[in-house]
Amino acid sequence: MNPFPEGLPEDLPAAATAAQLAAIETELSEASGATGSGPKLVHDGPELARLSRDCFDYSPVLQPLLSGRLAQLVVKASRLEEVLAVAKACSRQGVPLTLRGSGTGNYGQCVPLAGGVVLDLSGLNRMRQLEASSGIVTAEAGCLLADLDRQLSVSGRSLRLAPSTWRSATVAGFIAGGSGGIGSLRWGFLRDPGNLIGLELVTLEAEPRLLQLDGRASRPINHAYGTNGIITAVRLPTAAAVNWQQLVVEFSHWERALEAARMLPGTALLLHSLCLLEEAVARQMPAIGGQGAGGCPAARGHRLLLLAAPDTLEILPHLLADLGGTLIWQAPEQGQRGLPLRELCWNHTTLHARAHDPGWTYLQMLLPQPEAPFLSALKQRWGEDLLWHLEGVRQQGSQRLAALPLVRWRGAESLAELIAEVHQNGGLLFNPHVFNVEDGGLGVVDADQVSAKHCYDPAGLLNPGKLRGWAERKR
Repeated sequence: MNPFPEGLPEDLPAAATAAQLAAIETELSEASGATGSGPKLVHDGPELARLSRDCFDYSPVLQPLLSGRLAQLVVKASRLEEVLAVAKACSRQGVPLTLRGSGTGNYGQCVPLAGGVVLDLSGLNRMRQLEASSGIVTAEAGCLLADLDRQLSVSGRSLRLAPSTWRSATVAGFIAGGSGGIGSLRWGFLRDPGNLIGLELVTLEAEPRLLQLDGRASRPINHAYGTNGIITAVRLPTAAAVNWQQLVVEFSHWERALEAARMLPGTALLLHSLCLLEEAVARQMPAIGGQGAGGCPAARGHRLLLLAAPDTLEILPHLLADLGGTLIWQAPEQGQRGLPLRELCWNHTTLHARAHDPGWTYLQMLLPQPEAPFLSALKQRWGEDLLWHLEGVRQQGSQRLAALPLVRWRGAESLAELIAEVHQNGGLLFNPHVFNVEDGGLGVVDADQVSAKHCYDPAGLLNPGKLRGWAERKR
């Protein structure tokens, strides 16, 4: 079976007419009142093209499918009232609406397949509240994760989870389009109960509703690519802030490095992130902390990258030595200049490798246990066309290893063969070369996501073409 899309969905709504777009602009102007201080509109040019795409070019499969898919109008909102006005206008005119944060996704999550309007929510960027008694934070959709973390640090709190793109990614974009990242070693994935406390949601209806959803009601909106509601604010749990220490450990033998990656999360040491890079990957990474004095030396072996609490430092070097590793660089994350260690992990690893050689693409998977036979079998078959990059995660309460291997692009047929072998050998694959929610996950329709779309977007105008279950329901 072909694991890739062969084209765009056939049942996409028609592009907006000039009359429909003009009517939307008129409605937005009227909604802004006498002040005329409505949202900024982008009609054409490089800015419209930039705001119509994300980082789908990581995938040579998605690149030809999604290139050139443009919004017909971009609305840059900075107030909740503007979001409500856009939702009302698009619903009344029957025009597709696609939501956007910073566009750091990799699967075309915010690419408007049917044209229409793109709503840029990055202007809604306030931290509204931090509850002192619970540590729960309420932040607007467009708040950058790094900015939010800095504001939380004043009160001794921090985000539990963040992608490697935390400096540029928005909080609602992470909820709608992400799944995990830095912190998943301790806290698991975004859809795990407890990682999302609630959402503020605007519906796409002729008279939009502003809803406050609790954690249970928010679950179908989580990782739905903005197909079933407009997230305007999120409520997240936080953790006590820690001045994480960055450690780079080198191993001569892959088997010893893998054993360390398996063993360390089971200790009593407080770790926030664990990333294992095969030597051929590590050599393609830029220097942590910058070049020269104070920076990490170039790789000469397999590398284990750790974010660890300060109280681990009396134990870790000796423990790592017993495991066959050598601590070659260490520095506190707080106040560090240059590239931080967390920006060599997760899909930043792929980013740096592609900057070094654009012939690389990647896959995403949860490894079977034991991991070594799986890794060895695929390595033996694919050689230097498959380079291992592993991440420690917590999955359904258990410590596991995920993988985001670099894959040499040899064409769609070769990549499909590799995907088939991942399945045959027991790997759980999350395909990054598709653009709909279901096929990028476990491949099954989530009835709750479809039901939420029926409730909050009854005309099916939000990000059309991205929720396969909606199209199947219509058929």
